[in-house]
Amino acid sequence: MGLRLKRPSRVPRGEEYDLVIVGAGPAGLSAAIYAARFLLKTIVVTVDVGGQLNLTDWVDDYPGMGKVRASDLVASFKSHAEMFGVKIVDGVKVTDIQEEDGDWLRVKGTRGLDLRSRAVILAVGSERRKLGVPGEKEFAGRGVSYCSVCDAPFFKGKDAVAVVGGGDAAFEGAILLSGYVKKVYLIHRRRGFRAKPFYVEELKSKPNVEFVLDSVVKEIRGDDSVKSVVVVNKVTGEEREIKVDGVFIEIGFQPPKEWYQKLGLETDDAGYLKVDEWMRTNKPGIFAAGDATTLWKGFRQVVTAAAMGAVAAYSAYNYLVEKGLYKPRSRAPAEASAKS
Repeated sequence: MGLRLKRPSRVPRGEEYDLVIVGAGPAGLSAAIYAARFLLKTIVVTVDVGGQLNLTDWVDDYPGMGKVRASDLVASFKSHAEMFGVKIVDGVKVTDIQEEDGDWLRVKGTRGLDLRSRAVILAVGSERRKLGVPGEKEFAGRGVSYCSVCDAPFFKGKDAVAVVGGGDAAFEGAILLSGYVKKVYLIHRRRGFRAKPFYVEELKSKPNVEFVLDSVVKEIRGDDSVKSVVVVNKVTGEEREIKVDGVFIEIGFQPPKEWYQKLGLETDDAGYLKVDEWMRTNKPGIFAAGDATTLWKGFRQVVTAAAMGAVAAYSAYNYLVEKGLYKPRSRAPAEASAKS
């Protein structure tokens, strides 16, 4: 469901920018909109357009949009940025960012990407950990979800859902879902939990929750949407098929820890990029926004990612002004940008 450009993007080589934004999810595209409004010469480079929104079908919690298809929300973000003349190059992975004399940052990547910028915003997001079982990929957005907080309302009145995981996110999700559906199955590979004790006790108090412990998911089945999940008990070897309308996979995130550290950026123990309240990293000129940062780790939403992107753009603009690196320029009309 990712939003791809109609033809391969021309990869810039040898060009210079005020700001390079790496990533085109809600954080990256929000940063692009604000950077362009500050009249910064801005480019977005990304593997794909949409980020985590590509893993869901509907969004109903972004202010002012009501219930909207995730792909339509992504398209709206993208067209808004392009309206201000921002160039978006997809199908490219940034591999290195090097400091150069004269306060330049050299950004290199796949497909020959090689450009210089005065500042960089990293908005690459965190990859949600996946089960890697048959049916997971096929039913993503059609009953398989990676965000209980985001998608629980779409299952209101359904007979049953399964939540996979044993940490805080899984328990918070199961507690929330217990108020929407008739039955919740919590599937966990062990008998013990990493979740906070008060979450465990609260979930145990729910009469419509069943714990399926010492068990792993073997397969997710369905037709047009999810219809059941097959689990295997690791102790007895017993296999069980449970009828459900959805499977919520809440087994954590995986930020690009090694890549951050290769760039000389500080992370926490889990690999999330350390930022302050103004989205600044430990390296001057490099800012970050979105799910792969340490800010608001317990609450990952489209609206929070967009907010972080806006703040990062504002911080980058202030950094360039304070360093004397910003040269004001007129914004090119969107029509002219589209022709270039």
